[in-house]
Amino acid sequence: MALFLDGKQLSYDRAFTHDGIQYPKNWLRLTTLEEKQAIGITEVADESVAYDQKFYWGPDNPKDHTELKTQWIKETKDNAAKLLAETDWYVVRKSETSTAIPTDVATRRAAIRTLCNTKETAINATADTAALATYITGSDYGSWETPE
Repeated sequence: MALFLDGKQLSYDRAFTHDGIQYPKNWLRLTTLEEKQAIGITEVADESVAYDQKFYWGPDNPKDHTELKTQWIKETKDNAAKLLAETDWYVVRKSETSTAIPTDVATRRAAIRTLCNTKETAINATADTAALATYITGSDYGSWETPE
């Protein structure tokens, strides 16, 4: 909500003067709506429309869908690589010493690769920026756990 007095917008944490009275910078935060209205302050609803800047340049102005798919596929692969990096030493050890990779580690690594491929397929299947935004911000994309 924006606050207006005598046609001018007031800012929180800024002092202002009205009818010869100097109001301190914290006055707007410390007073009730009734106290504000008593000196003539009105509240006006913000008309700005919220939009996700990851996917849109502005309200109803989506970013290029093809470029976004490329970006999100890269980010997905980067996330998978970070998860795999935690257990890469098992793979190096097996290569150098023939010591087996523990079954649970091998299973988890395979699951990460499968999840990455599934996410990439889902990203490529989106028809437009809105569909991509819905998928990326949903729970399926954010989870790197295999469903039970």
